[in-house]
Amino acid sequence: MSNAVADPTAVEYGHVEHAMVHFDDLDAMGILHNARYALLLERALTAYWSANGVALQNGRATTPDVFHAVREFAISFRAPITGTGPVGVHFWLEHLGTSSAVYGFRFHSLDGTTVYAEGRRAVVRLDPATLRPAPWTDLARGIAGALLRPA
Repeated sequence: MSNAVADPTAVEYGHVEHAMVHFDDLDAMGILHNARYALLLERALTAYWSANGVALQNGRATTPDVFHAVREFAISFRAPITGTGPVGVHFWLEHLGTSSAVYGFRFHSLDGTTVYAEGRRAVVRLDPATLRPAPWTDLARGIAGALLRPA
């Protein structure tokens, strides 16, 4: 009988990043504070996009796609994260519009057996001068294509 665990980063769609839960992320009961989930998701998304060349470097955006705003964030909690250490953050795109994108996400144990929380996050790419919606670049569309969940 094997003790090997399937690689939870190997997913059918989307991408998995590991995010680190630190002591100061925990509440008085020793569980991950609810407000920290948004921060950990942001860090996971930033790691993915930065690895693909979409980032802030030297105080400047590498592409216009970095300039976007969160329009919606919804989360449902399933089980508490009860300590420090890495946690899996699986995210994907449910929709990629002209200037918007809707992510689905779930937080899970590293072995993939426990789902801690799941939800959605919608963003809108903005023109920095007008703060009006602006289309994603071809670069962002190409990178985002790997995150799209099949219909």
